[in-house]
Amino acid sequence: MVKLEDLPLLADERLQGHRLINSKFPPIDLFDDVANAEDFAALHQLQTLTNPRLQNELGRLELIPLAQIPFGISGCSYAVAPFTHVNPAGSRFSDGSFGVLYLADHPDTALAEVRYHQQAYWSKVPALKYERFVFRNLSVSFSEKGFRDALVLAATDALYHPADYGAARSLGAAAKRAGCPGLRYRSVRRPGNHCWALLTPGRISAVVQAAPVEMIWNGGIISVNRITAVPGEPT
Repeated sequence: MVKLEDLPLLADERLQGHRLINSKFPPIDLFDDVANAEDFAALHQLQTLTNPRLQNELGRLELIPLAQIPFGISGCSYAVAPFTHVNPAGSRFSDGSFGVLYLADHPDTALAEVRYHQQAYWSKVPALKYERFVFRNLSVSFSEKGFRDALVLAATDALYHPADYGAARSLGAAAKRAGCPGLRYRSVRRPGNHCWALLTPGRISAVVQAAPVEMIWNGGIISVNRITAVPGEPT
């Protein structure tokens, strides 16, 4: 099994990554309303007195040090959400005990990754006949400084098994323990392309929205479309 220290370190290259998130998950305004950790702590304390739902909206703040939150950037809430609203079922590089923000090198790579997981999830719901899912399309500016590069591993490595995440989760846990900010790895759902697994939002400098995407379900995902936004309407 590959060891974290055997993977090359990446330099400080400024990059653009792509991510799709279900539009049913609203942004958390409080992260975008403040410029630093001190302001956040004060506003959080004030709002918890008047907004009993705030804790559910913010998620598990104890999972991420405030010093790692990039307050003041555009789209800060999108950068933080995967680390405070963690999927207990886990993901490729996490067993569900910590969050990971996944980015793709191209919008089509992000689409291929999300489409696969949506197909797998909704196929387990036998009563679902027809449905429309809308996803926010996010463009994320970040640096991969200090990331470990798993692109050096062959596509046949256990890290890239399409269904068994055991090797990938072991590497993810080792990276988390070591304070590694992220991993670059091969896209399993779109061979020839790659993705990043960010273990902290601290390397992110901006998150902006692009045209949303819809997936139509009818016994399976039968079509995918990019939605042209109507001027003046939120996406």
